[in-house]
Amino acid sequence: MTATMPSGARVDVLIVDDSDDQLTLLRENFERAGCTVTAVANAEAAMQAWAASQPDLAVIDLLLPGMDGWALATKLHAELPDCALAITSVLDIVDFPLADAILPKPFTGAQVRQLLGDCVPKWRAR
Repeated sequence: MTATMPSGARVDVLIVDDSDDQLTLLRENFERAGCTVTAVANAEAAMQAWAASQPDLAVIDLLLPGMDGWALATKLHAELPDCALAITSVLDIVDFPLADAILPKPFTGAQVRQLLGDCVPKWRAR
């Protein structure tokens, strides 16, 4: 099921996850929902990606090599305050940093669409 978006309403999503399988699943689900996706495996690549193109939504895993997801989420909030932030992890949600949404693993396509509807106003079907 692909969401209907208003014409010209491109939604850019940045996904940060060091698991190839999870990165692929996240990418596929957000692309099916009509988003343009940049997928990276670490915080350093994420910072380069958001410097090049400011995303509407960042989906960050917490357990990353190098800079972890907690530090990355803090940096993202400071540098891109208008970017919605969703945390995805296998950890208990009580361990998640402050974010606009959570996407606990495992997730479904319906949860991805709900997250977009809740956090990215221009994604919502008209």
